Amino acid sequence: MAIRRLSFLLLLLLRAFASLPTQTAARGGADPSSGIDDEKHGSFLRNLLEDKPEITEEMIHGYMTNSELEIAVQDFGSRCANVSRVYSIGKSVNGSPLWVIELSDKPGQKEAEPAFKFIGNVHGDEPVGREVLMQLAYWLCDNYLKDPLATLIVENTHLHILPTMNPDGFALRRRGNANNIDLNRDFPDQFFPINDEINYRQPETRAIMNWIKQEHFTASASLHGGALVANYPWDGSRDKRKEYYGCPDDKAFRYMASVYSESHYNMSLSKEFRGGITNGALWYPIYGGMQDWNYIHGGCFELTLEISDVKWPKASELLLIWKQNKMSMLNLVASMVKTGVHGRIFAADSGHPIPGSLMVKGIDSKINASRTFGDYHRMLAPGESYEVVASMAGFTPKRTRIMLEREAVNLDFILDPDGAVGQTKPVRTDCDCRCDDGGKPFLIREAYIWLYLLVLFFLLALYILFRRRIASRLAPHRHPPKRPVAV
Repeated sequence: MAIRRLSFLLLLLLRAFASLPTQTAARGGADPSSGIDDEKHGSFLRNLLEDKPEITEEMIHGYMTNSELEIAVQDFGSRCANVSRVYSIGKSVNGSPLWVIELSDKPGQKEAEPAFKFIGNVHGDEPVGREVLMQLAYWLCDNYLKDPLATLIVENTHLHILPTMNPDGFALRRRGNANNIDLNRDFPDQFFPINDEINYRQPETRAIMNWIKQEHFTASASLHGGALVANYPWDGSRDKRKEYYGCPDDKAFRYMASVYSESHYNMSLSKEFRGGITNGALWYPIYGGMQDWNYIHGGCFELTLEISDVKWPKASELLLIWKQNKMSMLNLVASMVKTGVHGRIFAADSGHPIPGSLMVKGIDSKINASRTFGDYHRMLAPGESYEVVASMAGFTPKRTRIMLEREAVNLDFILDPDGAVGQTKPVRTDCDCRCDDGGKPFLIREAYIWLYLLVLFFLLALYILFRRRIASRLAPHRHPPKRPVAV
């Protein structure tokens, strides 16, 4: 029995050793070029009120206070701990934590999946986003593994929800924060950089900027009130004229905005905005806005969503507003998975993932792959052919052409080191060590191998020693004395 047990343990060890991850091959196929397809449209006239003349107690009744919202976020984290985590990205001027809910089947873990963020209550007097985003979080928690769309989002994305970016403004019942600064004018602007030093920004703005640098967001949206439209970049123009001023990814942004508008109860039926979408510079030019900064500095495709004609509707209307926006929010997040091009970038000499960049010929913008897994997620409008280019310093770029239909395209690249063999410097990743294609550090993997070998050697030694002892005990009995026989 003891020998059988030892043999069984040896078999288990050998199977565990054989199941260690192995390197996999990737595919790919080389020079980026630029080009912007400008488009002119008519102008819409609309003026949003900078501040609500008066926010009465009757209007506030039914909305969560900042304390109640914080309790709700923490309670959500406890109730839905299997698919969420709660964390703070900083504090407001008056010290209120900026709480975020992350929803995923592996919350808090790095994965080769796209990440999306929703931000509510950017303006203190536009509180609908606070309430709607909490409804979204609860719906996803309650319907995970029950509803296909909820399951797709939880299992294939990392969704981050910041219900309020401006808790102080909400408490003061005004547009700006505690310093009376409009947070959606406080980001560094591409056309008029007054002051690009992050230390001179409001603490809420700094928190968002640092958040974008820490997380690898693919797309995002901020929720506002005062109109009913999906707004996309650019938010302003170089000469400050009110005209259509599209960004390099104008087609992709119009597609994303249309996904939201057409999934909405009545946004796409707007008589003011064709199709329920609009270019920011054409409709309501602003400078220092959050969505342009996201796109330029984070490679994050952000929309500004106006989800209520009234900035501060009665609380009795909140449930209806949630229902009207529910499918729009879900479909917008799911569009990251259902369309676009996704993949990973590897080094040919080592097989390790590398944080290269991805460009599309004819679109003058690039996105970066993550440092951990070398994964990228590129939003593109479906129904077209694209030439996709992967590149990184020290490697030869590679390109290939794809036809993007209604479904997403998965495309991996293997980049060959350029120059002489051995001249390429090792690429650092987030774990600051060599990583295999699954993201597991090689140092840890090698430690496991040595541990397996050590245990295997120890068990073999015990097995041999055990056999010798058994043999020595059996030796005197190999030739037993003859028994007397009665005749």
